[in-house]
Amino acid sequence: MNTISKTGYLGGATRLRRIGEKLQAEGDKIYSDLGINFKASWFATYHTLVQANKPLTMQEITASIDFTHITVKNIVRELEENGYVKIKPNPNDARSKHVSLTVKGKNLLAKLQPVWKSIAFNLRMLLTSAHPNFIAIIDRVEKEMEQRPLRQRVLQQQAPEQITVCDYRPSLKPYFTDLVGAWLKHLLNGKLEKEDTLALEHPEKVYLKTGGFIFFAQNAAQQVLGCVALKRLNEHTFEFCKLYVHPEARKQGIATRLIERCIDRCRENAANELWLQTTNSMPEAHRLYDSLGFKDTAAPPEMLVLNRTQKIMRLHL
Repeated sequence: MNTISKTGYLGGATRLRRIGEKLQAEGDKIYSDLGINFKASWFATYHTLVQANKPLTMQEITASIDFTHITVKNIVRELEENGYVKIKPNPNDARSKHVSLTVKGKNLLAKLQPVWKSIAFNLRMLLTSAHPNFIAIIDRVEKEMEQRPLRQRVLQQQAPEQITVCDYRPSLKPYFTDLVGAWLKHLLNGKLEKEDTLALEHPEKVYLKTGGFIFFAQNAAQQVLGCVALKRLNEHTFEFCKLYVHPEARKQGIATRLIERCIDRCRENAANELWLQTTNSMPEAHRLYDSLGFKDTAAPPEMLVLNRTQKIMRLHL
């Protein structure tokens, strides 16, 4: 390991930049080897212009890809020098310019698309070798940075409680039974359905022995703050159920962490669908499901629909 690798999280940003620079250099070599006059650093700006299919201002490009203005300006200048874009005055604002693709720039797309397809495939193989849901991790990091930037976290010296998600083990069974049981009894006025009773008394039989999983969220003191079960419906389909987070631990992203672990485990098992069933009395949960990409639909034939279920959703993986 080199010096930076030994610094742990402190060197995380440096290592991410190093990876990005290596990938960008490899991209440049790919284009060069194929005889295509293109740079990896141009991709985001060029792709944005292709997708827009109309002139864009520098500000619009910057906002679209979240690069700095000077970075976009330099890339646009390079694209212009190579004849791929043209810059004209903005008829609606004398202070800005319109950037659009030239005929040469549009024709370049036909050469780039098959290369991008191959690059995307191999990047997926490379990145998912580290984690099956690598892009979702990047999405989560970017969202966390937007909501609470690193500078704010450091200056406020408020270290969030460390939460880990682990798989089922026998010693954790009572927590599943007690936490989920108490919540369901309160939710259902003490009237549990047959499936609830069986799952609470024998979670390993209902979920684990049929190819499913159970996950627990714990803090640094090993206190269980939440849990969720992942039930196998068939060879390539799962349903997550019995999602619960302790009231005092809510609004910390624990429910999202538990669902994302379900999604990761589904992908690790080559599943293509993740289902859930819920009631209309939990609007906050529904907003979370919507944000994760779940869509309303009818139940699959393999699903045991509970009497209380009012809403069924599916995520295509």
